[in-house]
Amino acid sequence: MTQDVIFQTLGTLSGQSIGIVTLNIEKALNALTLDMVAAMQTQLTRWQTDDSIACIVLQGAGEKAFCAGGDVRAIYHASIANPNNITDEACGFFTQEYQLDYLLHQFGKPVLVWGDGIVMGGGLGLMAGGSHRIVTERSRIAMPEVTIGLYPDVGGSYFLNRMPGKTGLFLGLTAYNMNAADALYVELGNHYLHSDEQELLFDAMAELKWSQDSHLNHQLLSDLLTKMSEPHLATLPDSHLQQYQTQIDLLMAGDILDVHHQLSTLNTDLEWLQRAQKTALAGSPISWHLIFAQAQLGAELSLAQCFKWELGVSVNCCSMGDFCEGVRALLIDKDRQPKWLFNDVEAVDQSRINQLTTSPWDAKNHPLADFT
Repeated sequence: MTQDVIFQTLGTLSGQSIGIVTLNIEKALNALTLDMVAAMQTQLTRWQTDDSIACIVLQGAGEKAFCAGGDVRAIYHASIANPNNITDEACGFFTQEYQLDYLLHQFGKPVLVWGDGIVMGGGLGLMAGGSHRIVTERSRIAMPEVTIGLYPDVGGSYFLNRMPGKTGLFLGLTAYNMNAADALYVELGNHYLHSDEQELLFDAMAELKWSQDSHLNHQLLSDLLTKMSEPHLATLPDSHLQQYQTQIDLLMAGDILDVHHQLSTLNTDLEWLQRAQKTALAGSPISWHLIFAQAQLGAELSLAQCFKWELGVSVNCCSMGDFCEGVRALLIDKDRQPKWLFNDVEAVDQSRINQLTTSPWDAKNHPLADFT
């Protein structure tokens, strides 16, 4: 039986080791299961305090994806069997996923993420936690939760709200697929290499003068990646997000009904924008409202506060939102014909959104109460 996640260590000339995590379900585009999340949490916690480990690397098996998201089918089946109830499956999965993401953000030692191929949803949650986030010419990065009745979670409340202008709102509503240049522009990626340079990178990392000083180790890795990236920067593709920032800000201006009207009446020859428009307008009206509520959080909340807010909203979505119908249409029956609870954005009852954004726990009993 193949392991769904593989842990290895790479020796270096300095005597320190590099811990390597490989997501290993290539046929499922390395989508995260609860078992994978739990195994990574255990191993990474161990490596965090192991003085012989100088740095860790996260990568995905195969050439198609780093990680296409979370495997949410178990949550779907539990939620269908227990309508209008918060299930142990939903609570367990999202709690452990956010704990893993938070651990990466707070890791201390350098965390290099090889963001080659598809990086979506839960995969982006892992990548955002890395200190050194590599994108390649094959990177396709998106938060497509609007298509399954969710919203961009896994820390999206933190990183989307810190992007230029209204870009974060645009990415949440449209599930737009970012290329490497887009990812660098919004700072989800911070280094650009070619997809065939991974072995070269590992060889170079094995020769660095690693020590037990994590600050120096961060600098060593940054210097190496900057040097390796430099020759490729001239060949970066165009970033639509950067090029059309002004138009995106205008398109996303105003309240939810303004934005819905602007997207509905948009007439454009730009194919990427047509795709974004189509996805947004087909998305869950509840998701639209949640994405707007998320954007209202602004940049005031800490990362810990963002994850706490998200956990409440995510488990609520599974019990009384559009999540089950979205997953059914996209992943279970695959008919791509979701019947959302509300026909359009204007029809959504505000009391439903208030319910969805009200945490089921008080501060003391919150599953993420130890996040500070």
